[in-house]
Amino acid sequence: MADFFLGIDKFLFYFVNHTISNNLFDKFFPFITEVKHWYLVYILMWCLLFFKGGRLGKIAAIGSLFLVTASDQISSTFLKNLFQRIRPCNELPDVNLLISCSGSYSMPSSHAVNNFAVATYFSLLFPKYKWILIPIASIIAISRPYVGVHYPGDIIVGAMLGAVIGYVFARLIILADNYVEKKFQPKSIIQSETSE
Repeated sequence: MADFFLGIDKFLFYFVNHTISNNLFDKFFPFITEVKHWYLVYILMWCLLFFKGGRLGKIAAIGSLFLVTASDQISSTFLKNLFQRIRPCNELPDVNLLISCSGSYSMPSSHAVNNFAVATYFSLLFPKYKWILIPIASIIAISRPYVGVHYPGDIIVGAMLGAVIGYVFARLIILADNYVEKKFQPKSIIQSETSE
């Protein structure tokens, strides 16, 4: 059974890495997969959220720092060492490798875990932005097998794990926001609510 799923994973990897390969994607995906190209966007969005997002925005911005730390450590430090899956670029002979190949393990894709954790987290807290958050996370995830450094199974597992982590953190932030709202609610409002 394991060999069957490994065979499917390799087939899908070659489909993404070879079959759909073209000159446009060969420029697009290496750029989109590089984390440093997103730093300015991340900083701007975090500042907008913290300074313009009201109470929930401030709590969500602070919570996002813990979210990314947790998701990255769970995937990079714990699960990669647990599964110890070799990256396709270190295992297969004919990979169309478009970026440098890391010596770290492959399962799960930390790009997928982190981006889907963030996308799920903010989609639950600010639902009107999910139309942009989920597609961006998906494109970044797909970039990983395209550039040759992850199997599709790595990104599927990473996306599911990230979604779970993002959901848990979003629920915690909603609870924190409700607590802060009640804690700092004016006494006159509290009294009027209890008298109704």
